[in-house]
Amino acid sequence: MDNNDILIRLRYALEIKNSEMAEIFKLGGIEVSVPEVVKILKKTDEEEDGSQIKLTNSMLNSFLNGFIIYKRGKQEPKPGQNSTPEPSIENNTNVNNILLKKTKIALSLTTEDMIDVFKKAGLNVSKGELGAFLRKEGHKNYKVCLDNFARNFLKGLAIKYRG
Repeated sequence: MDNNDILIRLRYALEIKNSEMAEIFKLGGIEVSVPEVVKILKKTDEEEDGSQIKLTNSMLNSFLNGFIIYKRGKQEPKPGQNSTPEPSIENNTNVNNILLKKTKIALSLTTEDMIDVFKKAGLNVSKGELGAFLRKEGHKNYKVCLDNFARNFLKGLAIKYRG
């Protein structure tokens, strides 16, 4: 799954309007107009006239950060508290892991909620396996989230929020 496909599926699952998408990008620190959102959401198998905008890892990361702010509000650091560096998409192997983490935060999902979302899509995921996906990259129990898990997670979200 490429970044555009991830965004298309997330938008469908949560019924996010194009104007809301542009607002979420803005909250994440990137200016994207509504017509540009439409170009990002175009499927790649449609006519190859160069009208699709490829979503980079940093653009997807900005969208997910904006999505957290959109759903939960801006969090101000407490006095004397160091701002912890948030996980970012550094390479294509951890895109799905970051998607799971940031969607979990934005939608205030518990581990049980996430397991339920996977079950709705017909996939049984254990607490330990889910915990491995949500760990920091480099941790000894970290596990790369493969496309089939991310696809089923987005499918489960669609069933939960649209069904």
